[in-house]
Amino acid sequence: MEQLTADLAQINAWCRNTLGEHLGIEITEVGDKLLVGRMPVDHRTHQPMGLLHGGASVALAETLGSIGAALQVDLRKKACVGLEINANHLKGVRSGYVTGRATAIHVGRTTQVWEIRITDEATGALVCISRITMAVIDLPQQPTPPSA
Repeated sequence: MEQLTADLAQINAWCRNTLGEHLGIEITEVGDKLLVGRMPVDHRTHQPMGLLHGGASVALAETLGSIGAALQVDLRKKACVGLEINANHLKGVRSGYVTGRATAIHVGRTTQVWEIRITDEATGALVCISRITMAVIDLPQQPTPPSA
């Protein structure tokens, strides 16, 4: 599969004006079938009891899995869209940052599966483990202009 290459600045630019930017998600590392990002645990990501909201963890997981999947395909021809995501929330966090590490489990022609492990940056404790299944779809072909 031909891929478009992207550096960290380009990848973080993809997140502008999205939920990821609103939540303060920052991509910090990109590698072979690997993507790492961090997210603050603050007023944007808390639930009413002052803990990291489970939905914020899932948003981080989906952001990392989706970008990771997109980096595996030729984005001029394909798009990656989420089919299913699950998450097990294992430990609460009140402040600081969490880091998500997304690794590809399966990169196929029509589907990809990514595992995302979210840890507390301060303690290294596993906060959430998630898995996302992505569909790889064809982009609509652009019409060819008639020749003159």
